[in-house]
Amino acid sequence: MALPVETFFLSPTHQGTLQSQVQQMIAHGILSGRFGTGEKLPSTRKLATHLGISRITVTLAYTELVASDYLTARGRSGYYVSSNAPVPPVFQPQHAASDSVDWTRAIGQRFAGGETLTKPQDWARFRYPFIYGQTDPQLFDHANWRQCALQALGQRDFSALTSDYFDRDDPQLIEFIQRNTLPRRGIAANADQILITLGAQNALWLAAQVLLTQRRTAAFEDPCYPALREILTQSRCHMAPVRVDRDGLPPDAIPPEADVIFTTPSHQCPTTATMPMARRQALLDRARDLDALVVEDDYEFEMSFLEPPSPALKSMDTDGRVIYVGSFSKSLFPGLRLGYLVGSEPFVREARALRTSVLRHPPGHIQRTAAYFLSMGHYDAQIRKMGAALHTRRSIMQEAIDAHGLDIAGIGAFGGSSFWMRAPDGHDARHLAAQLQDKSVLIEPGHTFFSGEDQPRTYYRLGYSSIQADRISDGIELIANCLDG
Repeated sequence: MALPVETFFLSPTHQGTLQSQVQQMIAHGILSGRFGTGEKLPSTRKLATHLGISRITVTLAYTELVASDYLTARGRSGYYVSSNAPVPPVFQPQHAASDSVDWTRAIGQRFAGGETLTKPQDWARFRYPFIYGQTDPQLFDHANWRQCALQALGQRDFSALTSDYFDRDDPQLIEFIQRNTLPRRGIAANADQILITLGAQNALWLAAQVLLTQRRTAAFEDPCYPALREILTQSRCHMAPVRVDRDGLPPDAIPPEADVIFTTPSHQCPTTATMPMARRQALLDRARDLDALVVEDDYEFEMSFLEPPSPALKSMDTDGRVIYVGSFSKSLFPGLRLGYLVGSEPFVREARALRTSVLRHPPGHIQRTAAYFLSMGHYDAQIRKMGAALHTRRSIMQEAIDAHGLDIAGIGAFGGSSFWMRAPDGHDARHLAAQLQDKSVLIEPGHTFFSGEDQPRTYYRLGYSSIQADRISDGIELIANCLDG
């Protein structure tokens, strides 16, 4: 007896090819127990007609499932669920057990409840998504990334794909960072001074765990990246927020008890200010006077499309006291989760040991794919493409903001991908964001970037990396109208 063709349907939200969706649909039916051994699949013609797709697509999907032993082909009879197909587990549903644990006492340290940046999961359906840090599919080089991923899956790279590096990293990726990425920032480092991380946030966590204790003090920018503040809170160190100005972190305001200084000199988060060279030197002098270490998050340096990026703070360091954090997640796509730490060997040795105890190493396949994408020149081509597109969008947004009289609180002189805005007194950016969502406009309220209980409520951030250029002006007009109303 053949399975009824009505059992099968395509999902409009599926991200893969039609062939892969047909394969997944049938495999899921077998794994869930809905399709049993020996049951006949609809003919390729009948299923193709029902789904509204080509017959060859269904035929190829069936062929792949035969090769994977999910299906078997019987001469002219058709396709059947294979007797060797994976058997779904047999179990009896368990009754919900009562939870007698007093979790208020059992939990020794709390990590939930902090203020973090959140975005609607369906942000792409909004017509005017002025949000930060999401990938614009029009700008990403899907084809070459896919080719690099396929190359990394090949037999030649089988060891890189399957090996447990333990505490090491992909040598090809390390070599590219060492010979290409870091020299562009004026940094020289050997392989033992570089550690691959799961993005910049993981790098900041590793640095905080290695450098801070309950007796040490961390100085950091205010406002700042909220996740950094959460990381410092969880480390239980003493925290010293330092209010930034138009040039970023002011060295003279760093308290004398500071042991570690966290800063984003390339593009301050979220104000986008770029720290001038004189202040960078003053910051290094201040750190030397305090015998403090500096953690430099080289945030958005690739997005310096108006002016060439300034040399990294690390490149000016003659004492070895600067720890450098870099990331490919912002310039490629946030889901990549691939970054790196650069520092003196004793520090990197401890950070490597900590990483090993927590996650051993980032997946080898991801590292090798990124290494190919970088070394073949695709990364540089993408940065140029993104820079040109962001330059255009920024100009359009600047004109629209000026035309509607909106107040810019911070604007990156070197580029970036966002504007730091301030609403008129009496407005709360949280309420503004809620009102704008009903008009299909997304903005980011700025209060979460600030430390302390008395967080300013008038600031908000407008990103332009995820919105199409021809929609920017209309979106800014809606924001202005909402503020005027």
